[in-house]
Amino acid sequence: MENKVNSVAIIGAGPVGLAAAAHALERGLRPIILEAGPEVGHAVAQWSHVQLFSPWSFNVDKAAGRLLAAAGWKAPEPGAYPTGGELRDLYLKPLAALTPLRDHLRTGAKVIGISRLGFDKVKTKGRDGAPFEVRYQADGGTMTLTADAVIDTSGTWSSPNPAGGNGLRAIGEDAVAHRVQYGMPDVIGRDRARYEQRTVAVLGAGHSAIGTLLSLSQLAQQAPGTRLVWLVRGTDPSKSFGGGANDALSSRGELGQAFAKIVSDGGVQVETGFSVTHLGETGGKLRIGAGSGCCGRHVLVDELVVSTGFRPDLGLLSELRTSLDPALECPPALAPLIDPNEHSCGTVRPHGAAELCQPEQGLYIAGMKSYGRAPTFLMMTGYEQVRSIIAELAGDHEAARRVELVLPETGVCNVSRPSQGAGCCGGPAAATPEACCADDAKAKAAGATGCGCSAEAAQR
Repeated sequence: MENKVNSVAIIGAGPVGLAAAAHALERGLRPIILEAGPEVGHAVAQWSHVQLFSPWSFNVDKAAGRLLAAAGWKAPEPGAYPTGGELRDLYLKPLAALTPLRDHLRTGAKVIGISRLGFDKVKTKGRDGAPFEVRYQADGGTMTLTADAVIDTSGTWSSPNPAGGNGLRAIGEDAVAHRVQYGMPDVIGRDRARYEQRTVAVLGAGHSAIGTLLSLSQLAQQAPGTRLVWLVRGTDPSKSFGGGANDALSSRGELGQAFAKIVSDGGVQVETGFSVTHLGETGGKLRIGAGSGCCGRHVLVDELVVSTGFRPDLGLLSELRTSLDPALECPPALAPLIDPNEHSCGTVRPHGAAELCQPEQGLYIAGMKSYGRAPTFLMMTGYEQVRSIIAELAGDHEAARRVELVLPETGVCNVSRPSQGAGCCGGPAAATPEACCADDAKAKAAGATGCGCSAEAAQR
């Protein structure tokens, strides 16, 4: 079918959204970027103190880089590791201000719903030929625009997972909201007064939790009396220490190693198998409960940081026909690649339009939101996603299918059972460079199970 796409509405002006717009311009499409915040990278500003695991060379999209180079932009040192603030100030803001993207950007524009022009969700006949109608709030009113395609890169930052171990908000969580923060607070900087010389619990076992605990450990050295409690839902905290020297992103590997030393030195009270059920206040302290009755446990602290990841807000897509994995809330074809229950190497093979398409023709979910509730998203994964999506929308189906990215392996293999077929950390070597880990095929050819890990490691 001949391509009829001209305009593309892009929701969110973060790194992936702006990359999508840059690729759209190169392909002769007209992007319309809608950003809820007052400036580009509004969500990034919330974690501006956090240093990225990957250097600048991994965090500048190729099409965006070409636009910036044409505008005389001086690229940062490729091997340096930016903070979120530097990513925003040295890359996203110039991309929005110095390049033609500035004419396609609308800030302070919060999308509240998307439909097909003249069609509700039920009506089918003629549906694919109708443009999308995007409704958004701006300047104190409700506005609308139409587009031939929609790419939702709105992310998940505004919808963190709750403290409750069952996925619901813990009983009493709302009542103690003044003692709870989500994500990665700036405990050394702007939030310092809140945490110094207090007992702080951090709930979670991922990179955000580990990074926060490392910062709190630094604060404890500067402000004696600051105590750390690590609440882990699982029973094996060592899984959070990462791949160490085997991690192709050295900064990510070093993070886990540094934290492992703090734990071994007794710098943090570790509570494993701690699935939060209740939150409340007692005797001037925050009481965090796990279970109830005779089998229940609890800890008393001053503050709680919930670093249990994020989930997508799917409300704005509710009038469109979507297909999502029932567990992860991500596109179904992507789920097997990122499912933390099954995925073996912590690294996801590059993917694009084919895996991210929806039953609603012309609709794609990309970036962090495409991962649904799954963790370990890398920015460069999002850049490859939108490169492929824009190629598909422009009618270049061969380019859309082509893989143009090799991801760094984590050095961690974690499977729930031995893999019997082809794929990451199991089976024969991949026939093409599309293996989920950068060195997967090489490792398998050398007799290992894949991704540089041994067969024994893969079967643990």
